Amino acid sequence: MSETKITPAKTTSSYDPVRGAVIIALSEYDKTGKSLDVAIQNAKEMVGLDPRDNRFLMLLINGIVKMRRRLDYQIRFFLTRPSEKLNVKLQNILRLGFFQLQFTDKVPQSAAVDECVKLGRYFFGDAKSRMVNAVLRSYLREPHKAAFPNPNDDPVRYLANYYSYPDYFVNYCLREFGEEQAVKLLKQMNLPSGLTVRVNLLKAKNEEIEAALKEAKIGFQPGKYLDEFITLDTSAIDPLRSLLDEGKIYIQDQSAGMAVRLLNPRPGVNTLDLTAAPGGKTMYCASRMRGKGKVVALDKSRRRLEILTENCKKLGVKIVSPIVCDAVQFKSEELFERVIVDPPCSGWGTAGRHADLRWSKTQEDINQMNRIQRKLLETGAALLKPGGILVYSTCTILRKENDQIVEEFLLRNKQFQLDSASQFFDESVVSERGFIKTYPAFDRLDGGFAARIKLKPN
Repeated sequence: MSETKITPAKTTSSYDPVRGAVIIALSEYDKTGKSLDVAIQNAKEMVGLDPRDNRFLMLLINGIVKMRRRLDYQIRFFLTRPSEKLNVKLQNILRLGFFQLQFTDKVPQSAAVDECVKLGRYFFGDAKSRMVNAVLRSYLREPHKAAFPNPNDDPVRYLANYYSYPDYFVNYCLREFGEEQAVKLLKQMNLPSGLTVRVNLLKAKNEEIEAALKEAKIGFQPGKYLDEFITLDTSAIDPLRSLLDEGKIYIQDQSAGMAVRLLNPRPGVNTLDLTAAPGGKTMYCASRMRGKGKVVALDKSRRRLEILTENCKKLGVKIVSPIVCDAVQFKSEELFERVIVDPPCSGWGTAGRHADLRWSKTQEDINQMNRIQRKLLETGAALLKPGGILVYSTCTILRKENDQIVEEFLLRNKQFQLDSASQFFDESVVSERGFIKTYPAFDRLDGGFAARIKLKPN
């Protein structure tokens, strides 16, 4: 945790406590490499924020982390010594200022500048506060001084700096989708994410939840692909707290639910979730099985399985058997009629929801995950009964973690065949090869992939 001591907000008037918490969280995240969520929680506790301030806090933090490459690129144009390495907190104060001036409609320019100047004075004294003031006001006078690379000469570098992504991901998007669709995707993943919930049919019906949302004046749309899912017009969780606590709804994206629908676990079957925690797909399987049969839930993390067990209890799920085990080492005399393999992945389908993902995953990470993904698919396939169904699913949009894994597996294992997803979903989300593919830019879904694989009967 940062060593900076902050007076609780109720006794502090020298700066805005929400923006102070932003600087503390971002600086801890940059310095320590801890998860962004941990850094945010530490900052909240240190500053003593009112829960009502959380939405503004998260808007600023998530936005700054997403747009960090662009902000840093622009800031250098307005420094007296552009090559000078800035103190981490000073860098984040400038990022905060540039972000507010460009991406927050409801913050007046004067307030954005003045609050950053106050933070500069609080953390560094008058000299640095004057520097913050000069840089931000210089940007307001000459915003176009920060010239981006020519998109015709170097499209990857231009898009990576302008939309704030690592080069390798921009390069992939251009190759995969073409420039127009790539830009659409990059833009979408920079916007604040919405919220989708699954109605827990073991405890509630859609009509009950929709009535509660209307009473709370929360706008929503029924799920386009799955009836139990509802997409909300807000990302705020507080108005839904009672429904969540009672286990009547569960926060889950439709793209994750589509993998379970593709698995189609029926009442009475034995199902295996090879990498289960925290349990979203596990519990949806149990719901679709109407509480009849068994779902074996594996995970190598005891703590994560404890969370899964707590979630099951809350949602009234009683047919899940959790087992602490590294999936690749799992042995079972019993074979399963349904197996879901949801391996660790880069998460590039959820980059709009997880702000720090774009900076925490490298090309080498993806290469390493590829090896784990192949091994987990082989493990899951060995546990499948003849005639049984396996679904391989991820929350990434990269072919190396998706199509390539499945196609290579099918080439090596002729006793398995691809079962097209078109029998469950329409062509808008099913590729020519029969895979489910979803993208944030095209249908208010997280990006994801799922393939239905059948073991031929003996």
